[in-house]
Amino acid sequence: MLLQEKETGNLVEIIDVTLLVDPTEDKVPARDQAGQEEQDPEKYSKTSLVFPSGESLPRCWVDANYRNN
Repeated sequence: MLLQEKETGNLVEIIDVTLLVDPTEDKVPARDQAGQEEQDPEKYSKTSLVFPSGESLPRCWVDANYRNN
């Protein structure tokens, strides 16, 4: 799955989608897609990621207490 980093606008490939949809995880491993060579995985904060359309991640992916509010 590809998401976009808010600050740079670069696309990142999410390595483990199960961690992305887990609201108890703050960071997810991903590879930056900028450049010609495959980059080493890094941890990205979910708050710094959006869909390529610019839409934010669903609240149930980032807030473990989403049902209580």
